[in-house]
Amino acid sequence: MTAQHNPAFFPSARKADRTVFHRNMISGIVNNLSLPLNTANENAWINAFGELKLLKYRSAFVTTKTDHAVKQMHARSREFKIALIELLNSDYPKQYAAAVKMIFKKAGKDAKLRAISANYILPGASPADIKFMQEQVALLLKSDPEDARLYSLQMQLQTEGKVISMPSLRSFFSADYLPGQVLVFSFQRRDRNYPGLAMVRKADGSFLQEPGGSYFSVGQLARSESNMPGYISMGNTPQGIFRMDGFDTSKSNFIGTTTNIQLTMPFEFKATHFYQNNLLRDSVWTPAEYANLLPPDLRQFQPLYGTYYAGKAGRNEIIAHGTTIDPSFYKDKTYFPYSPSAGCLVCKETWDDKGYLASSDQFLLTQAVKAAGGPKGYLILIEIDDKKSAVTFKDISAYLPKMNNKESIKQKNAGP
Repeated sequence: MTAQHNPAFFPSARKADRTVFHRNMISGIVNNLSLPLNTANENAWINAFGELKLLKYRSAFVTTKTDHAVKQMHARSREFKIALIELLNSDYPKQYAAAVKMIFKKAGKDAKLRAISANYILPGASPADIKFMQEQVALLLKSDPEDARLYSLQMQLQTEGKVISMPSLRSFFSADYLPGQVLVFSFQRRDRNYPGLAMVRKADGSFLQEPGGSYFSVGQLARSESNMPGYISMGNTPQGIFRMDGFDTSKSNFIGTTTNIQLTMPFEFKATHFYQNNLLRDSVWTPAEYANLLPPDLRQFQPLYGTYYAGKAGRNEIIAHGTTIDPSFYKDKTYFPYSPSAGCLVCKETWDDKGYLASSDQFLLTQAVKAAGGPKGYLILIEIDDKKSAVTFKDISAYLPKMNNKESIKQKNAGP
């Protein structure tokens, strides 16, 4: 792809600015957690939880305050419970399962709190725990069968501990699939602690290649800071189909000015906005209409309906973007040097000490989309399996035509 000229400058990416930002964030965390935990100070603690998720900061003081927050959680507000459990899921998996089980039991008809609690409990849940949660969710669904969070949680509980075998992906690679549409594929692991791989298909049905003949690809992380599933607000990017809706730039200090790809989900706008080339048969959102965008042989595979139910649950404003976040926050994580987000798709970018953009996979991705015909088709996120490693080109190369030259297939910056 075309190299980026006149590298972007972003003051917040300068080494000195990053140092000040980190110091100020830690100071703010300490100040907020030093306040008495009461109704008047709950928001200060909630802000600290969000900052801790971003920085992945740990200390003896933070651990002590986290223990205190967990012990007091039952008496705190709904918003406090949600923010704390999201932090626990991100930074303290399994450690506080007993306390969170009590939150699940007492959550009543609160679908979001039930779902967040259940997801924290699940990794270490006993068969009895899972059965209890299944029974509770089934009862709630009887009174509110259209609740997308409860439906998604029910599907999750039914498959917990079972091997989910992704059917063959071959039909996604057919030139006959969504003919005339530009497609971006984001291939991910079910465990979002590992980076995925993005590829671009042109409107003519062929996958974009580099000038030398190798297939274009860049690494892409689909993990949120909370690591909650896609049907929960600001959880991981959901699996399934998004409509690409043009390019834009962000004013966020965490995203930077590199061109991003705007995405929309089912229910985010009217159904007619989502469909292309008269694919819409009905103006009402239904799973059947969404299914028309899937290959016929994959329309019964429910995990691919993730964006449909996430959109129905209220998720929105998911985009594919770059990052100005200091990657050193995540140096001991399996997804380093990628940055988690508030639920978007994030390509790796590096900034030099003076605040200039040194390299950008996000720029390469947007250039690839332009070369393929522009950002007016679809982005499709597919969880290919549950291996504990970054997705590489080798994972999906069998589905692509062999190249006519002897140049080795190269992959740009996928994986740590």
